[in-house]
Amino acid sequence: MGDGDFFCPACGGDRSYRRRTGRRRFVLLGVPLLSRGTVPPVLECAACRGHFGTESLDHPTTNRLAALLREAVHAIALTVLAAGGSESRTARQAAVETVRGAGFTECTEDQLMTLMAALSSESGRSGGVSTEIELHEALAPLAPHLAAVGREGLLLHGARIALADGPYGESERQVLSAAGASLGIAEEDVDRLLAEARTPS
Repeated sequence: MGDGDFFCPACGGDRSYRRRTGRRRFVLLGVPLLSRGTVPPVLECAACRGHFGTESLDHPTTNRLAALLREAVHAIALTVLAAGGSESRTARQAAVETVRGAGFTECTEDQLMTLMAALSSESGRSGGVSTEIELHEALAPLAPHLAAVGREGLLLHGARIALADGPYGESERQVLSAAGASLGIAEEDVDRLLAEARTPS
């Protein structure tokens, strides 16, 4: 019925698959005689030949997961800058270093500022709702596939950018709280993480 790439539960990595369907048959002495109806489609791994339900496609491939992580860090950095850190060179540099560390190695301060200006402009026209929607769209699909420490790590990236130019501003706290909610982090844990980020290690 089709093919593609998926994360194979048996192999534990990205593999090619074939989507297959078929019919159940009554077999007598090895000879198929009567049809017993169709069977649900399955994914057949090209490597191990295992058969898996189509729900396996809900788990992102390793490459897709890496892309989601990069996009999530990028979105957090932009929204934190837009919330109040864009005037500080220290905050801008912290954002660039964070985004580069996430995989956008060619990211520059000018690129971030151009994107941030566009985001701020859109947010101004929609009363600030646009920023939270875009942040949610970047973080929510990723959250179910991360352990708690991974989700908390994403939030801490944003907290460090916000703290680069001094204590949290009110708008920065709101953005970080929205990020925590999109990542499925409880409100009390968001407060704890933001306090921990403020404490020198």
